[in-house]
Amino acid sequence: MKVLLLSRYTRLGASSRVRFYQYIPYLKEQGIEVTVSPLFGDDYIKNLYSGNKKCFGSIIAAYFRRLGVLLKSRRFDLLWIEKELFPWLPALAEAVLQWFNIPYVVDYDDAVFHRYDLHSNVLVRSFLGRKIDKVMRRAALVLVGNDYLAERAYRAGAKRVEYLPTVIDLNRYNVVDKAGDTSFNIGWIGSPATAKYLNLVHPALAEVCRKRNTRLVLVGSGEIKLENVPIMLRSWSEETEVADIQSFDVGIMPLPDEPWERGKCGYKLIQYMACGVPVVASPVGVNKQIVENGVNGYLCQTTIDWVNALTTLRDIPELRVKMGRAGRIKVGKKYCTQVTAPRLVALLHSIGGVG
Repeated sequence: MKVLLLSRYTRLGASSRVRFYQYIPYLKEQGIEVTVSPLFGDDYIKNLYSGNKKCFGSIIAAYFRRLGVLLKSRRFDLLWIEKELFPWLPALAEAVLQWFNIPYVVDYDDAVFHRYDLHSNVLVRSFLGRKIDKVMRRAALVLVGNDYLAERAYRAGAKRVEYLPTVIDLNRYNVVDKAGDTSFNIGWIGSPATAKYLNLVHPALAEVCRKRNTRLVLVGSGEIKLENVPIMLRSWSEETEVADIQSFDVGIMPLPDEPWERGKCGYKLIQYMACGVPVVASPVGVNKQIVENGVNGYLCQTTIDWVNALTTLRDIPELRVKMGRAGRIKVGKKYCTQVTAPRLVALLHSIGGVG
C-alpha cells in the first residue's frame, strides 16, 4: 500500500514527530510505503520556536509546493493528513479530494478548530469557524488523540472516528536509578510557546523551592524567570530529551481549564511516566485519564494541592519509586508504539486496502 503523508512539519515539529514520523519504520516493515511531504521545513520550525517573525514569502512557497504534491495524489492508495492541508484557507483542497474519490485520513492531536471558531476576528470566525468540521466530515477516517477531539469530530458529522493516543516508543525510554542524588529536580519539558503555563504554579514552586536542593529543571522552555524559583535551563533535542527527563524526580504539567487546553494529549506526562518519573498535573482534559490520582502521580487544582503533592514526593523517595513504577507499567500497557502501531496499520489498511 502506498501512502502520501502530508504532515505540517518535519521531525523538528513535536506533533508531526510523535503522531507520524515515529511510526514510519514500523509501517515500512508491514509493507506500507510512506512518501513524506511536510508543509513547512526546519527553518520555519526554528523561527516558530525562537519567536522570530514568519516569512510570508516562504509560507506562500510552501503552499505552492503542497499544491504541486496534491496533483500527484492519485498515485497513492490514501492520503494521511495532519490537521488540514492549507492552514488559514478554506477547506477547498479537501473538498476536491472528496470530489475525485481520493480517500484521506486526517489526524488531530490538539483543538486546532479553536484557532478559527474562537478567533478574536469576526471575519475569521465567519469564514473559517467551521473549516475543520468540513475537513473531518469529508475524511474517510478521523484519528484523534483524546475524547474532546473525538466529540468535535462526531458533531462535525465525520464518517468514522478512531482514538489513537499520542505515545512514545518504549525502546527509547528506560528507568534509571537516581539513588545518591542530593538535589530534588522538579522537571518540565515543552516549548517556548507552552512555557507560559508554568506561571500557573509559580506560587507553589516558590514555596516548595524554599527548601535547599530543590530546583526547577526546564527543557525547551527558552529563557524564563520565576521569582524565588531556582531554575536550570536545558535546550531540547531529540537526542537528549530522554536523558533530561531521567534526571527529573517529578514531572509537572500545569494547564488552565480552557477550550484549547482540553484538546491537548498529555504527551509530556507519558514521557515522564515512561522514564519511571511520578507526575503532578492539572485535572484538565486527557490528564484526568493519564494520571491516576495517588497511584502514578497527583492531580492538583489549587496552589495548596500543588505544594502538598510536590512536598510529599520530595520528602518520601519510596513513594516516588512506587508511583514511577506504576506510571511505567501504564505506559507499557496503553501509551507506547508497541501497542498503537499495529492498530494504526490495521486502520490505514481499512481505508487504503491491502494492495
